Amino acid sequence: MVLILKAVLGVMSSLFGFYYLRDVFKSRKSLSDQSWYPPLATGFVTNFLDTLGIGSFAQQTAIFKIFRIIDDRLIPGTMNVGNAFATITQAFIFMTAVQVDPITLVSMSIAAPLGAVLGAGVVSKMPKRNIQLGMGWGLLLVAATILGGLLHLIPLGGVATGLEGWKLAIVLVLCFIFGALQTIGVGFYAPCMALVYTFGMDPKTAFPIMMTATALLMAAGGWRFIKAKAYNPKVAVALSVSGILGVFLAAYIVKSLPLEVVKWLICGVVLYTSVTMFLSARIKNYERL
Repeated sequence: MVLILKAVLGVMSSLFGFYYLRDVFKSRKSLSDQSWYPPLATGFVTNFLDTLGIGSFAQQTAIFKIFRIIDDRLIPGTMNVGNAFATITQAFIFMTAVQVDPITLVSMSIAAPLGAVLGAGVVSKMPKRNIQLGMGWGLLLVAATILGGLLHLIPLGGVATGLEGWKLAIVLVLCFIFGALQTIGVGFYAPCMALVYTFGMDPKTAFPIMMTATALLMAAGGWRFIKAKAYNPKVAVALSVSGILGVFLAAYIVKSLPLEVVKWLICGVVLYTSVTMFLSARIKNYERL
């Protein structure tokens, strides 16, 4: 099953790559409009952090806005297109390096993109601030639970490489929901880490699952931004090239980290994401006043 999943991702990546590179070639005259260095550095650092599970979109958005690297209107498309190859690289590396039950890996990796496609319409009608507050409190509770386990206050955690029965069913429903939430800017990485840890799986199994799901989503949806010319080709290419280098460096670190360190990393990522949810909700609330 994993081999089939790799084949599907490979085909989708190839089709996306052909469409992407063809459009970049057509836009080659615009590649000399600005310096390569800022987006190259941004792609390397943020995708290094992304491979550790911290994510890249929030950091890239902040950098692009603060330094005015590209127009705000082009930020979402540039990130989705430019980071696609880095995320695909993450997926292939961790599907090979980290052992995960094939049924769990395939089903969770497919549930999130399906949620993004089928659930986006419903989620987009929900108040974003309420979602952010709910996710913030939920992730804060998970972070506290993980911390309790690390401090041996709560017996939690596990070494399972897969799920079955009712546990798998619940996780798939939640992955579908988190995939839908991703369409409005709620990242998938931290919730996926929280799910894996809470249901007793080996924390390292979160990496191939969350990266494969996101890779499928970006490979399938990136062409829409290209077709609409809603991205900056030069910045996207810079993110693609340097991002892959950042992924390879960080992947080696993640694979070599002791399990206890990975647990602390996940706790930090979940807590960080919870805080950003609260801050985003607060900012939106001020904007309404």
